[in-house]
Amino acid sequence: MTGLPLFRGTVRPEWIDYNGHMSEAFYVLVFGHATDALMIETGLDSGYRESTGCSLYTVESHIRYLRDVPEAAHLAVRTRVLGAAARKARFVHEMYVVPGPESDPAPGAAPVATTELLAVHVDQQAGRAVEFPEPVRRRFAELTEAAPDWAGRSIAAVA
Repeated sequence: MTGLPLFRGTVRPEWIDYNGHMSEAFYVLVFGHATDALMIETGLDSGYRESTGCSLYTVESHIRYLRDVPEAAHLAVRTRVLGAAARKARFVHEMYVVPGPESDPAPGAAPVATTELLAVHVDQQAGRAVEFPEPVRRRFAELTEAAPDWAGRSIAAVA
C-alpha cells in the first residue's frame, strides 16, 4: 500500500487524561513523530536541515479522533503522501491500535485517528517558502498514492 515504514509507539501513562484514555494532545505528538519519520524517508532529515537551513513546516491540519485509545496500547501509524508541488506537500497519517509493538494493522482494520496535513518547505533564514530540491521532489513523487475517502473534508457547520 505504501512505500513508507510504519511509525510505531506505545501509549505512556502520562498521556492518559481525566477520561481514562489518550489525551488529544498526544495524538498530535504521535502524528508529529510520524511526520518526522516521513521527513527522514524523503531526505529532509537533520543533516539536510543543518546543511541547508530549510525544513518542513505544517501550515494546516485536520485531525479526526475516531476511537478511544487506552494506556499501554501499541500504536502503528501509516503515512501516505497524497501529492507534492514545488514548495508544499500534502500527506495523511492513519493511527491504529495493534496487538504488539511490531504488529501491523490487520487488513481492513479501522484507524483510531487520522490526520491530513499540508506542509511547506521553508528557508528558515529567509523566512519564506522555497522549492524542494529535485531529489526530495522525486522521492515525494515516488511515494504519492491516491487519497483515502476521508481526506479533503472539512468540519461541517453546526446546525
